[in-house]
Amino acid sequence: MTTDNAEATDDADWEREPDPSDSLRTFGAVVQALREHAGLSRVEFGRLVRFSKHTVESVELGRRMPDEAFVERGEEATGNTGALRKSARFLTRGEAGLAAWFRRWARLERIAVSLCTYECRLVPGLLQSEEYARAVFEGTIPVVSDERLEALLAVRTERQRMLYERPTVPFSFIVEEHVFRRRYGNAEQMRGMLDHVLEHSAPRNVTLQIVPLEGGLHSCLDGPVRLAETAEGRRFAYCEGQQNGRLIADVKEVSLLQQRYDTLRSQALNPKDSRGLLERLRGEL
Repeated sequence: MTTDNAEATDDADWEREPDPSDSLRTFGAVVQALREHAGLSRVEFGRLVRFSKHTVESVELGRRMPDEAFVERGEEATGNTGALRKSARFLTRGEAGLAAWFRRWARLERIAVSLCTYECRLVPGLLQSEEYARAVFEGTIPVVSDERLEALLAVRTERQRMLYERPTVPFSFIVEEHVFRRRYGNAEQMRGMLDHVLEHSAPRNVTLQIVPLEGGLHSCLDGPVRLAETAEGRRFAYCEGQQNGRLIADVKEVSLLQQRYDTLRSQALNPKDSRGLLERLRGEL
């Protein structure tokens, strides 16, 4: 929303971003740097772009998605460097329900031509049942609100649709046996989780292998890893820990992680035996 009267443009007129994206924060930092370089206060800059100082502050902090008028007037006010116009092309809104460090990988998942996942902590998100996912989110610290919990579940469900909506994309999962033995809820909920995994790993483009307890030490003991390849042949990896995640694009590092994954694939149970193990675990409940 714009107006010729800067003071009349109240910050409340713009919808606050519920979950600011990295690109919004970066764009805001660029605006602030250019404004300060031009020697302008937020009030002065606001008059030039015809927005209130509160709106300028919100854009600079990544709380607001700037419209075209803000970008164009901001360019003029800061010397027409082209920085705002060019960086505005890459602006994306935040994605509620996704951790900030996971968003880049989530976007990469959507365009990948192959995806590989090794997990040793919990059932991979793409294979989780709703009850299992809810139990995982309910156990997080700090405790999330009911609204946040529902947003997390909605995003997880949306991501899981990839398994069916992209039937020509191979999805490979290697999971430690103890992950499926870890109890949560009651026996009925455990059976529901195993049934869900069996159903979602049944399509021809999905491969699930389990590393048995007696498998011993192996090549991926450094932790969970995900691997993706794009249509252009580029490969990426993603590793996650406590309150952080890292997208890896370095060719040598990704190649090393791919070698570890391929080695573990040869050490894990084949898909048929893996399904047999899950069915036996279900029968034991």
